Amino acid sequence: MTCPTCRSVAFFEALECAQCLTPLGFHAPSTTMSEVRPAGVPINGRTWVACSNRGWGCNWLLADDEGSGRCAACRLIRRQPDADDTMAWEKLADTAVDLRRLLVQLDEIGLPVVGWHEREGGLGFDLLSSRTANTPVLIGHANGIITIDLVESLADHRESIRVRLGEPYRTMLGHFRHEVGHYYEWILVESAGDATLLESCRRLFGDERASYTDALDRHYRLGPPADWQTTYISEYATMHPWEDFAECFAHYLHIQGTLATAASAGLVLKADRVPQLLTEDVEPGLDYGDRTVDQILDDWRVLAIFFNRVNRAMGHADLYPFTIPDPVTRKLAFVHRVIGSVRS
Repeated sequence: MTCPTCRSVAFFEALECAQCLTPLGFHAPSTTMSEVRPAGVPINGRTWVACSNRGWGCNWLLADDEGSGRCAACRLIRRQPDADDTMAWEKLADTAVDLRRLLVQLDEIGLPVVGWHEREGGLGFDLLSSRTANTPVLIGHANGIITIDLVESLADHRESIRVRLGEPYRTMLGHFRHEVGHYYEWILVESAGDATLLESCRRLFGDERASYTDALDRHYRLGPPADWQTTYISEYATMHPWEDFAECFAHYLHIQGTLATAASAGLVLKADRVPQLLTEDVEPGLDYGDRTVDQILDDWRVLAIFFNRVNRAMGHADLYPFTIPDPVTRKLAFVHRVIGSVRS
């Protein structure tokens, strides 16, 4: 995206242009930046104004006839810390950036977002802090509501849990992508009324009717199966069929989002520069809706090697520290098919 005034690059979460200091607002329907004006800015016949949470970092715009002071993303937040809990609100501001990034991606790949305030079982978010409220906050999904512990936005806390659980990857955006996977399995597979689709899901991921409590206890007592890497994308995916689906869904979003970002920058890997790896140029796509999962992964496996090398050049761990065995490819193909059916 670019600044509408000076055409400089503007990052997704920017509140103002880094070059000319124009106040910026994100117009979600067009995924473009617009100048923020006190009286609003006309776009496609409507007047768009800043979200009332702009003081806490939200740069989204909303139409002034929507009947709310909060943008579409902020309206999805059902519960949040008390207004006087400024420490938690600072973490809420950081976390909400990833929430908005998730929502843009869901729109880009054609998944429906119907809010909790629009219908029973609609998508909503409880963004709470276990640290300042001194009460446990369990990250999870139930009946459309995704709960996130804001303490996960603290790098030291998140990293300590990652190390303790032996995870190669743990981010707030990853939490959002995983938990929304539970939501879409619920509404697009389990509640869709398609017995054939549900049976296909169970053949790939397992029977979701198995006791989740027993699975949780077994996982934390015994750990994953010894050969889990041959069948699952992560250790956590081995715990229960629900977690397997959610992990694969999250990785589908990781892959699609990173490929689209590379494509939007015009990145192309030239075969003549790495003939030992490529026989033809790799040009990632903005949209893989009309391609197969094999085509997606053909691009991704090469791009992941490149991104991992870039990270290592900076002294960081791999950007994508995962391998994708054939059984996971088939699971990703199922996720791709479910999303494709919604788009069509």
